[in-house]
Amino acid sequence: MKKRLGVNIDHVATLRNARGEKHPDPYTVALYVLKAGADSITVHLREDRRHIKDMDLKILTSNKLIPVNLEIASDLKMVKIALKNKPSFICLVPEKRNEITTEGGLNLKKNKNKIKKILEIFNRNNIRTSLFINPSLQDIKLSKTLGSKCIEIHTGKISNQIKQNKNYSRELTKIKKCAIYAKNIGLEVHAGHGMDYKTTKILNKIKQIKEFNIGHFIIGESVSHSISKVVKKFVKILR
Repeated sequence: MKKRLGVNIDHVATLRNARGEKHPDPYTVALYVLKAGADSITVHLREDRRHIKDMDLKILTSNKLIPVNLEIASDLKMVKIALKNKPSFICLVPEKRNEITTEGGLNLKKNKNKIKKILEIFNRNNIRTSLFINPSLQDIKLSKTLGSKCIEIHTGKISNQIKQNKNYSRELTKIKKCAIYAKNIGLEVHAGHGMDYKTTKILNKIKQIKEFNIGHFIIGESVSHSISKVVKKFVKILR
């Protein structure tokens, strides 16, 4: 069974918002990404709307040919927005207003009643649910109890270890054990956060992981690797 790739396009919106204009357009980029072979589009609608806006979500979900994976905080206002737009998938993520990016997995034990209630709402509406968690057997067991269909393992720690040429074997073993356990109790396993080519190649060897969600690295690499094509086009116009 082939592994799926979800591409997070949040930082296309970050770039657009820097000028307060319409370019680059997340919707247009989403179409390019799917044409290139990605399986879904991930967007995180944050409380402060620092990148993806409500209109972006509305436009993306209005095209039912675009499988949208919406990341939201465990917040009832966000639940209402999600139900209004009906994305294909929902991933509940932790969110702190002052963080630069998501710093870790959900605290399931502390927020279990609220998360369970939210999962019940999405399950009733036939929207596939996922919980963004740290690689913890306890959190995986609780994810199943709360009613999630999938878990997404936060891969930030191992990604940083690999980039810094540190020993990552212990973290890799932990992720493997979690992936195997999750699959055995009937949860689909996803992975995301901080991954680049090398990290993805290493984690791809874990057969239980069915989906990878990658954003920042893809957008960053796209800037450097495609800029030559754009410059050449302008040179051709001018000469």
